[in-house]
Amino acid sequence: MKWTDPSVCAACAGQGPTCCELAPGQEESCFPLSRVEMDRIREFVNGQGWFALEANSAAFVANVCRLFPADKRRARQLFARGGEHYRLAVDASGACKLLGETGCVLPAEARPYYCRLFPLWMDGDKLRVLEAHCLARRRARGPEELLRQVGLTAKTVHDLHCRLRLAWGFSPCAGEDLTDPILSRNPK
Repeated sequence: MKWTDPSVCAACAGQGPTCCELAPGQEESCFPLSRVEMDRIREFVNGQGWFALEANSAAFVANVCRLFPADKRRARQLFARGGEHYRLAVDASGACKLLGETGCVLPAEARPYYCRLFPLWMDGDKLRVLEAHCLARRRARGPEELLRQVGLTAKTVHDLHCRLRLAWGFSPCAGEDLTDPILSRNPK
């Protein structure tokens, strides 16, 4: 089984380092995975070993709070210290186990939302570019060119970010509280 990504991500995988690689010992900084994302990955890859259970360390919780500054309270509820979360598994060198020679072995639609968004992020309604090992980011001369290089539009980034927020347990919009009875009510 082998999927290839002919985009700039494949070129980045050949040159390295990529966003799919962590320094050994930095696994706690890896983003969490939702059950929905893990189920979607299992549809495309057989076997086990793709996910790792990680403690919600102080550094991890602080990183989630940085990603969701308007939702720090909810982030601390979802990823309480002493709890655990799943993340993508990495090999001994810190590379994601789903990283192949030509990029991610998963088709784009099966990848975790964070991977599909990276290096882009939403800060409220504002598009943000994250600091990262990313060939597209290094090549692009501005956000519009970066969007073209990674094959996304601002609308798609916004949509993926809302889906990520929901999958991880946040409201789809920054600052809303899903624990509020009015927002969490199921319509009949």
